[in-house]
Amino acid sequence: MLLFGLLNEKAQLTSRGKWLVKGLLFIYLCLLVYMCFWPQHHLTTVKTPGIQHFGRIVVLLIPFNSFVNFAELRNGWEVFWVLGQNAVNIFLLFPLMLSLLILFPKIRNWQRVLYLSFGISLAIETTQVFLDLFIDANRVFEIDDLWTNTLGGLLAFFCYFFAERKLKKFAKTEHNK
Repeated sequence: MLLFGLLNEKAQLTSRGKWLVKGLLFIYLCLLVYMCFWPQHHLTTVKTPGIQHFGRIVVLLIPFNSFVNFAELRNGWEVFWVLGQNAVNIFLLFPLMLSLLILFPKIRNWQRVLYLSFGISLAIETTQVFLDLFIDANRVFEIDDLWTNTLGGLLAFFCYFFAERKLKKFAKTEHNK
């Protein structure tokens, strides 16, 4: 048993390892629901350029808005905020996709991860529109969130295979000792 009994000699998850991943996935999903669907406070200090309002529906439909409207950002804080949002969105689905890759071997294909990441991102963005219609959650449907979330899913895919290769090499050297 390797790594505190989480992996077997072939670097595959033991039942304890699967239990841990499922537990962490549950905690992550709770945080994801909170971050994506809980009503958001209004930020008056940062005005994201390109925002459009249709009643209570707020959208940002300009692809690559952070780069297209970069010149409209007024100070370093706004630049940090807008670029930080993009970075956070890249890693928003990373833990979810990594957990799913660990638990479900059938999705270990870059096309499946691409479609699944995009589909989950689209579901999140669409749900945020409905939340704004029903409870005014102060959410924004952003086109850029679709590609940044999908990119995060693909990064998880590549990290999974990188880590798997390293763990198998580690397990092999530990087994031969």
